[in-house]
Amino acid sequence: MSIKVRYFASLKEQLGREADELDAHTVSLVSDVWRAANPEVAMPDNVLAAIDMEYVALDTEVKDNVEVAFFPPVTGG
Repeated sequence: MSIKVRYFASLKEQLGREADELDAHTVSLVSDVWRAANPEVAMPDNVLAAIDMEYVALDTEVKDNVEVAFFPPVTGG
């Protein structure tokens, strides 16, 4: 029973890794996933999150056997 956590772009560089795995029983919301995986690092402002490749709010409930991904804000020009 686990949750796969992935980091993309500058978040991956900042954290020095691209993925983590958490026990699903230790988290309830997407924001809890960040805190559990990165207890020493505050979540940057405007981070985007996705569950199984669909964007979600940080207060979305997390279930077992999902992938939670974190992305820095996207800018274009």
